[in-house]
Amino acid sequence: SRGLGDVYKRQLLDNVDLAELLGVSQRTLARYRQEGKIKYYSVEKNGKSFYLASEIQSFLLQRGKNVVNNK
Repeated sequence: SRGLGDVYKRQLLDNVDLAELLGVSQRTLARYRQEGKIKYYSVEKNGKSFYLASEIQSFLLQRGKNVVNNK
């Protein structure tokens, strides 16, 4: 698996990247999207979801976690 730092350096994360980063299943990510807990962007052509790394950092900070510094 990729290191979290490597994943986080990318501007956009996909479902696989984010599930690994958060330690949750892709189904849990779908629930987060449905509940409005996490901001995402969808490509109309294929419906694939993407997440901005900076917004994910904000999501984690709200929960007392800091992925960048592994705190």
